[in-house]
Amino acid sequence: MPLHPEAQALLEGMAAQGSPPFESMTVPQARMATAAFLDLQPPAEEVGTVSDRAIPGPAGDIPVRVYVPHGQKTRGVLLYFHGGGWVIGDLETVDRPCRSIANAADVVVVSVDYRLAPEHRQPAAFEDCYAATQWVAEHAEELGADASRLAVGGDSAGGHLAAAVSLHARDHGGPAIAFQLLIYPVTDFAFTTPSHSENGEGYLLQRATMQWFWAHYLGATDPEKDQTVFPARATDFGNLPPAFVATAEFDPLRDEGEAYAESMRAAGVPVTSVRYDGMIHGFLWTLGATPSGARLVDDAVAALRPALEA
Repeated sequence: MPLHPEAQALLEGMAAQGSPPFESMTVPQARMATAAFLDLQPPAEEVGTVSDRAIPGPAGDIPVRVYVPHGQKTRGVLLYFHGGGWVIGDLETVDRPCRSIANAADVVVVSVDYRLAPEHRQPAAFEDCYAATQWVAEHAEELGADASRLAVGGDSAGGHLAAAVSLHARDHGGPAIAFQLLIYPVTDFAFTTPSHSENGEGYLLQRATMQWFWAHYLGATDPEKDQTVFPARATDFGNLPPAFVATAEFDPLRDEGEAYAESMRAAGVPVTSVRYDGMIHGFLWTLGATPSGARLVDDAVAALRPALEA
């Protein structure tokens, strides 16, 4: 399929504004530029309650934002980890998607503001996300949630962290995770796939952008076989939670996301994998400009909701 006209118009508009690629910016500049994505999102949905709080983490408190839909009942709960290459992004960046998912899936969503690189290189982000998952499992009742119906999810680097948390929880005694929501996830440190060659320039996330993100996240570390850093290098993909894996056609990460879905499927894990034709990486953050991509939320919820129903 050709690039979707909405994605084409978005890219042309960004080019006309002179928006530079992230890899040409300093980290503070890149974080400031991320705020522009809020102007590309649809209006925020009303939910029952939204509350900011801090929960204990391995290096101090972790800020989280809790979304509870309308109605008084016990629900499943989704830990959501934002994207941004472990360097950019925050609670505000994914506020509107989290609201939409909470309402449509009728689940409590806990959005996690994990530590960012390069100030906090790996494994800081993973450690925060795993600690948050443990805390929610132990305190679900006070959130109006059922710990036996717990899911993890995220977009891009957040999808990477959700996959890493699922692998670690399987191998280290929990907590029990009922579902993985992996939206165009990063799964490996590799730049040789066809999608990296086909989509490595000109589609918002570039090969050079991913190299910039990885450099900040890894620093001088070389965790070659660590599945919490490179989920695709796990030696065992069995006994993982059922998963929904979304990829975008014009995304350098497309092939590694689809390969990860296939690795889980081959190991007997129930997986729904959907490629969004004509779309670019990051389109969950631009649904105001690329409304055709809103099918992603519908598809994700259709997979998530049955897994978390009582």
